[in-house]
This record gives sequence, C-alpha cells and structure tokens, in this order.
Amino acid sequence: MVLPEDFNACQSIVQQFQAFFDHPGIEKIGHNLKYDIKVLLKYGIKVTAPIYDTMIAHYLINPDMRHNMDVLAETYLQYRPQSITELIGKKGKNQRSMREVPIAQQTEYAVEDADITFQLKQHFSQELASGGTQELFDTVELPLVPVLTAMEAEGICLDTPFLNELSIQLQTDIDALEKGIFKQAGETFNLASPKQLGPILFDKLKLVDKPKKTKTGQYSTAEDVLSYLAKDHPIVANILEWRSLQKLQNTYVTALPQEINPKTGRVHTVYNQAVAATGRLSSNNPNLQNIPIRTPRGQEVRKAFIAKDADHVLLAADYSQIELRIIAALSKDPAMVSAFQEGQDIHTATAARVFGVAPDAVNRAQRSQAKTVNFGIIYGVSAFGLSQQTELNRTEAKELIDTYYASYPQLRNYMSDQIHFAREHGYVTTVLGRRRYLKDINSQNAVVRGAAERNAVNAPIQGSAADIIKLAMIRLQHRIQEDGWRAKMLLQVHDELVFEVPKDELDDFQILVKKEMEQAFTLDVPLEVDLGVGQNWLEAH
Repeated sequence: MVLPEDFNACQSIVQQFQAFFDHPGIEKIGHNLKYDIKVLLKYGIKVTAPIYDTMIAHYLINPDMRHNMDVLAETYLQYRPQSITELIGKKGKNQRSMREVPIAQQTEYAVEDADITFQLKQHFSQELASGGTQELFDTVELPLVPVLTAMEAEGICLDTPFLNELSIQLQTDIDALEKGIFKQAGETFNLASPKQLGPILFDKLKLVDKPKKTKTGQYSTAEDVLSYLAKDHPIVANILEWRSLQKLQNTYVTALPQEINPKTGRVHTVYNQAVAATGRLSSNNPNLQNIPIRTPRGQEVRKAFIAKDADHVLLAADYSQIELRIIAALSKDPAMVSAFQEGQDIHTATAARVFGVAPDAVNRAQRSQAKTVNFGIIYGVSAFGLSQQTELNRTEAKELIDTYYASYPQLRNYMSDQIHFAREHGYVTTVLGRRRYLKDINSQNAVVRGAAERNAVNAPIQGSAADIIKLAMIRLQHRIQEDGWRAKMLLQVHDELVFEVPKDELDDFQILVKKEMEQAFTLDVPLEVDLGVGQNWLEAH
C-alpha cells in the first residue's frame, strides 16, 4: 500500500508497527539507521535496541572506503542493485516523488534494498569478528546511533538578529581590507581570482624569485604558499585575513539562519559517524566542527548559538589536553606521565625540561613554544613547520625538537614502535581496538610513506580521543534518560560536549557531566574536564 500524504492518516498507519520497532527481542537491521530512526521519530515511533547498522559495520571494517550501499553490494555481493535515480531521476526540479512510482516498482526496490542489507549483515558480522572490532561495534558505535539521533532531533537555538549585525560588521571589515590590498597592489582586480591575484603578487610585486605554479601553469596562491610569505609581506597577510573573513561570512554568518528548521525554530546539524577514518565525528548542514575559534571574529560566531530561554543556560564540557594525556599514557614516558599525575601544567613542565630552567622561571615565550611543540609532535611537526608557527628560525626550531625528544625519550621510542608495528601489520589501533589501515606505510615514495608514518603515530591518539568522548556521550545520554534529567545534550565538537540545562538543574548536572566524562575510560594519567556556563556558546566555552 502507498502511505497517504496526510500526516495524521499516515501516522495512524505507521503506529500500528510500534510493537515491532519497540520489541527488545527483535533485531532491527538497516543501512544508515540513524536516518530511518529520525523519520520514524517524526511519527512518534521509537526504535528500541537491538539494532544493526551495515554502514557502521563497514566503516569499522574498511574506514577509508565509501560506505554507500550500492557500492558495498557490488564489492561484496557482486550484485548491482537498482539505483534510486532509475526510479525518480536525478536531484533537481525534475526529480519526481516516490509516490509517483508504480507500487509494483516501489515494492521491488524496497524488497531488494532489505535483502541486500540482510546479506551484507551476514558478510560483515564475520569480518568484524575476524578483524577484532566486534566489541567496538557493539559497545560504542551501535549504542551511539540513538544518542546522535536524539541530539540531531533536539537541535539548538540561533540568535539571528545578532548574526545579521555581525554580517554588517564583517562586510565593513572585508571592504576595508580589500581597499587596502588594492592600494598596496597599485590597482584593482578580482581578489577572489587566483588567475588575477598570482600575476599581481609574483610578476608585478615580485615577492619571490621562483614562484610555485599549479599543474595548469598558473601561479599558486594556495594558503600554504601564502602563509609562508605572510610574515614578510603585509599585503599577503591582508589577503589571508580577507579570505578568512569572506569564508566566515559566506559559510556561517549569512548561511546559518537559512539552516533554521521552520517547524522547530532550531538548527539541526547532521552528525556523520562513518566519514573520518580516525573515528572522529563530523557534521554538516551546518558543519559545526570547522567554526574557527582562534580568531576574535570566528569566536563571535559561537556567540550566535544560544539557550532557548532565560530559564536555561548552555553548559560546555571540554576534555583538557586529552590528546597529550593519551600520548603520555600510550608512550608511558615517565616524565610526561608524572607531570599529568601531579597536576602540573604540561606546557610549563615541558618548557622547564626543554629550556633547562625551573618551572617557576619559565617565561611566556618559552611556554608558548613548548605548547606548539607538544601539540605539533602528535602531527609529526618538522623544523620548517615549527618555524612557521613560532618566531624561531629553522635551526632554532630543529634544536628545540631535538631537545624535546631528548627530554621525553620514551615518547620517541613509542613513535618508532608505532611505525614498526604499522609496517609489520598494515594498521595501528586505538585504546578500544579501532583500526586505521595504512596501505602506504611501506611505499617506495618517501613523501607518501612519510605521510603514512605520521598517521601511524597520530591515528591511535586522535582515534583514542574520539573513542573516549563517544563512550562519555553514551554514558551521559543513558544517565539523562534513566534519571529523568530535563537537560539535553545538543552538540559534540571535537573534545567538547554542549548541553542545554534548566537553571534549577545546573549545579547537580555539572557534577554528573564532569564525573561521567572523566570516568569514561581509565588511562595511566587522569582525564580532566573543564566546564563553562553561559547564555551562549562563546560564554560557556
């Protein structure tokens, strides 16, 4: 039968299946189940575990591959299913509704879809077991599906008038920067066009002797090229600032209000659980992971995310230096481990060791340099890279890195061991057994191999951080539901969770959040969570 368009009539039919979806003895199998669960939620249907998601299963089996069901059917079942575009056409104004498709074709499509999903489940169940990721699937990734569903359905309020005002301010700044750049260049041109910008910088102003070119023969004006020149050439620094403000304006300030759901009045980001190979979540429509927070203007965007009324506040809970804590625990470097166990400031402790001074004698510049190295080491920072991020020249940067490794010898051993393990096995793992496969680890190409080696060190750290916050989210959502809290978990951004909390619950709820996050996983060093409260996200952060 074709379900009627009328919402109430449709709901009365769909709700007859509630007993099936709610039955704890029936496993519900699907591909990208979060989408289906959200659709059913709109009709008041709750889907209860056990569930099995073939998209998530394949993500653990082969995180670098596409997880589209048609691709998986061809890869694992050697079968090409009927494409949705064959039924309703490509996206666009001419795409027809599924209601217009004859019922016999709808039935054939739906039954084939279910059959393929069931067959993929049989195949993936064996691969999860043999790949050692069954427990991760059962205890983390599957329980996370309903958690993300609830967060997406809840959404968050947006201060549109504030964004409109910010847009005006940004445009004023953008126009002023553009005017200044044209004055420095001695002419006007299309600043957004690399084809016009390149000749200005490299033919007319001759900023470098041998400019880098793209494959098409144009001068490269990519960010990495310009960042290298920004220190010495004010026009380049201004161009980079102009680009960052333009991106902020177009990607967030003017775009965010268009993402407000007219029915709820809130913004509902969609979390991608099967995209980042490291295990991290990503988000889109809108992408909340990439809001720049290191610039004053970028921080202003966070001010636009607000609590729903005067009786609620936003609570931000952020894991403090979790990646450094993980690398300390995994490497078992005694100096690094003891610094965290004793509650020392890790950047001051590092500066004291590297510069050979007492902790209380460390100055601001030394701590800043130590901080850059601490975080840079995780990503395999080079002397050149460090010199770009600090005031150090390349020789000084190399000395600092060498001294750093000498100060934490076990850390270097751990990094070597990780690369060796990856060469032997073809993958590395997180604290929960998530695998990152590195097919290029033994490549003959030094550049390609070097990137794989950096991933061999970074993936277990970044992936373990992702695993831990997922555990915390599952624990917290369970407590919120079981204990009857009115507080809601709204957002997850990297190492941070954001909640909307009634003011009369705030004191007790903060204690709960801190406890559950810090106890989500046990390492040799303590996990620490910083809490912040405010009427908007910036205040809370």
